[in-house]
Amino acid sequence: MSKKILIIFSVVVLLVGGLFVACDGEDDDVNGDDVNGNGVVNGNGEPILPDDYDTRESIVIGAARPISGPLNMIGDFAFGPVLNIWVDDVNARGGIYVDEYDRSLPIDLIIYDDTSDMGTMTTLLERLILEDEVDFIMPPCSTAFLYAAGPIANNYEYIFLGGEGGCTTLTALLPDLPYTFGVLNYSDYNQIPVMADLFVEWGVETVAYIYIADLHGIEYAHTSEAEFLQRGIQVVYSEGVLPTALDLTPQLKAARDSGADAFCSYTYPPISIFVYGQAIELGYSPDVFVIGPGANFQFYYDIFGPMTEGLISFGAWNRQTSPEADAFADMTVAALGDLGLAVYGDEEAFVDWWGGLFYWGALQFFEQAIVEAGTLDQSVIRDVMATSTFTTALGPTWFDMTADGAGGGLLALECHPGQLGQWQDGIFEVIGPAANATAPAIYPKPPFPAP
Repeated sequence: MSKKILIIFSVVVLLVGGLFVACDGEDDDVNGDDVNGNGVVNGNGEPILPDDYDTRESIVIGAARPISGPLNMIGDFAFGPVLNIWVDDVNARGGIYVDEYDRSLPIDLIIYDDTSDMGTMTTLLERLILEDEVDFIMPPCSTAFLYAAGPIANNYEYIFLGGEGGCTTLTALLPDLPYTFGVLNYSDYNQIPVMADLFVEWGVETVAYIYIADLHGIEYAHTSEAEFLQRGIQVVYSEGVLPTALDLTPQLKAARDSGADAFCSYTYPPISIFVYGQAIELGYSPDVFVIGPGANFQFYYDIFGPMTEGLISFGAWNRQTSPEADAFADMTVAALGDLGLAVYGDEEAFVDWWGGLFYWGALQFFEQAIVEAGTLDQSVIRDVMATSTFTTALGPTWFDMTADGAGGGLLALECHPGQLGQWQDGIFEVIGPAANATAPAIYPKPPFPAP
């Protein structure tokens, strides 16, 4: 099983590794003049036009993303494709209408390869702002990278939408980060609390877990300890693993031998792929098996098939969430199909049932905020985002800001399509919270079927 998984993983990386290469350095000729603000008039009552009114041809958006390196496995399947789909969709509609320019402006996208290195990412982010003078930036990939990038964006007063990652540590800084808008759900907002409540409902008394030894894994581990303790659930085994770990059999055997009712793996792909494959080889199938991120992608089912029945991951949404969610899934399938990425015979292979709809809704919100502001001025758009509700694929969408409205904010919990999903008959069903569920949860997890 491990050799098969390694071969499939290698094929996936080769196919998607060049997804953003065509965007790298795509347009370095960027405007640099500041605008004067929408609605400003001179002494004669005539509008004061932006300095580049006659010369501006586009809105330039830049990002430092993992085109290569270990985070590429996440970036090429999560926010990255959604960003490209959004840009293509905007440009197909003629661009974003900006009132102060009295016309619609298409988007030019600059993507630099941060090689999955945080120092490279921060350097490239400042290059985009200071040298390329892009109009807007988009997020890097992973919790730790968001934590590093948020304060940089705020320092230069650039709007910062979150991407792949949800950072408890960054949340604490929001009062001092007015330009930061967290998009994704994460450990204590509100995934682990929802999961822990389900554990209580099911009668789970003991838990074993492993976690990736970076900010993401550490935050999930700390949140789990706190939430389980509050509910009288005992953690009987926990261990951090390196981001490069591929052989998890010692940890899986230790978890199995602990006799825990539930096992959780707070790990990134590709670890998340190898964890499950090696669990199957060991025949380790506890009553609850949770893996995330990784198991939220459709390709996870394409790799493991019926073996995924009852497997839980974070997220969550699916085609039943709403007609808009169904339409977005179709857009994703069409876009990735055009790139020849449906390598498993499943046209939905690369749909992200965790973050995809979050990212899409946030980008729709951002676009509407620009139109509402009528300007490309960051501070004006930021205030619109902080005080407005727009309709997106998530439904009515808004951000809960800090109490005084002067700090940053998080996508309101009421806008979340789900917190926890479970594979049932090849569909990633939303199982929590109950108000968002698309199917009842399966408990206990069925044993692995015979290969």
